[in-house]
Amino acid sequence: MTALRDAALNSKAWPFVEAQRLLKRYENGAPEKGFVLFETGYGPSGLPHIGTFGEVLRTTMVRRAFEVISDIPTKLICFSDDLDGMRKVPGNVPQQEMLAEHIQKPLTTVPDPFGTHESFGHHNNAMLRRFLDTFGFDYEFYSAREFYRSGQFDEILLRCVERYDDLMQIMLKSLREERQQSYSIFLPIHPETGRVIYVPMKHVDAKDGTVTFDDEEGREFTVPVTGGNVKLQWKPDFGARWAALGVDFEMYGKEHATNEKIYDAICRKLGARPPEHFSYELFLDDQGQKISKSSGNGISIDEWLTYAATESLSYFMYQKPKTAKRMHFDVIPKAVDEYHQQLRAYPGQDEAARLNNPVFHIHGHDVPTSNLVVPFSMLLNLASVSGAEDKDTLWGFIGRYAPEASPETHPDLDQAAGFAVRYFNDFVKPTRTFRAPDDRERAALEDMKGRLEAWNGDLDAEELQSMVFSVGKDHEFEPLRDWFKALYEILLGASQGPRFGGFIALYGVAETIKLIEGGLNGELS
Repeated sequence: MTALRDAALNSKAWPFVEAQRLLKRYENGAPEKGFVLFETGYGPSGLPHIGTFGEVLRTTMVRRAFEVISDIPTKLICFSDDLDGMRKVPGNVPQQEMLAEHIQKPLTTVPDPFGTHESFGHHNNAMLRRFLDTFGFDYEFYSAREFYRSGQFDEILLRCVERYDDLMQIMLKSLREERQQSYSIFLPIHPETGRVIYVPMKHVDAKDGTVTFDDEEGREFTVPVTGGNVKLQWKPDFGARWAALGVDFEMYGKEHATNEKIYDAICRKLGARPPEHFSYELFLDDQGQKISKSSGNGISIDEWLTYAATESLSYFMYQKPKTAKRMHFDVIPKAVDEYHQQLRAYPGQDEAARLNNPVFHIHGHDVPTSNLVVPFSMLLNLASVSGAEDKDTLWGFIGRYAPEASPETHPDLDQAAGFAVRYFNDFVKPTRTFRAPDDRERAALEDMKGRLEAWNGDLDAEELQSMVFSVGKDHEFEPLRDWFKALYEILLGASQGPRFGGFIALYGVAETIKLIEGGLNGELS
């Protein structure tokens, strides 16, 4: 066993903990199908949101960890339940009235309100695949529509007919009495209207593999369960899909956790072993509300990637999956800087520490080198005080601070500079609030201005930081953080900001003197 595998088998990083648990499933060798199957599910009832992406990313992290500790081949399936009926019209898409005419039709027969794809389901599937491809995920895409229609699901569907009473018994225990009267594990797709209908079965014929039911108008129909004529209710569908595909690992949001025993029982009743599970906490918007596909609240993948690179989003998703996360624009700068801090730490770490470093779980064995020599938060403050409208303005300062850097040699920094300008203008600039200094703050600022005017040293961030500290101490700020808070509020229009010595080194001594004068004279806005 290699040192890497040995370290991985003892790692407490959550992807390795899950991978270790999965490995125990096959202690005696590979499964009969020849590979370990990871699955993620997606319901394309609305535009894909960032939680869907997070599920695929986190599953990929567990898969990557498993590949470190085992030689058993792996496969990842992204399954779209696009045969599901559209229960309501999402509030964040066009042509609301048109869509309302297609309620309860399978999502892959509902017209695309954007006019770009065969159906609304196809549109949302394409969006999801574009997101996944942007991040370079290795996966196979499965469409429920094709899965049901192609015959891949026939064996399990026919087994569902044979064991209908047993499966119904599992489900009925979890339902209210009034719901029990009309419930069936099968949802027929009406032969005439094409709608997914919720009606009880009058007869289930195991020999012929058919179901008989009355539609809402009392007309009787008999249809085969194969060929896409019916679909399973979503809870039975979970367990049946696991059985049909031989799924070994699936994670889902905590809202599914209460149904886990039902999914498992369905899977076992159909003759298969349920997969290993991992339940993660929900994603919330800035108001603490659950992110929803239909309402479109919270930050989207495209919005995040407008202001930061893909890796920062992956880093954010890695952190504490068992803790609810607020997904809003304010978290982006912190995620960017923390990601690069971990990149810089990685080369000096031993094997065990590297396996606990988030960047390993983002990049695997091919961890890049960070060349972000100026933190993203510092770039934001630089954009603020310089009034930058484009990244070229920032490069004028960066080139003096780090003469070895250029857009060609430091592409990460160049990209971050562009993101910083965009983020500043969209989010920081509209909310900045500058205040005037009080008497003690004014005296301290005058003192710091004088020390900068007399500064003969290099643009050394640590020396400048020590000078700023000294000013705060000499003017008896207690605690000292009140001095820095005053600097941010008076000079940057914010309640928090960068290490000020580093900021001076980047922005320049003369420029900082001018900035202080503006703050003293009430000229900043």
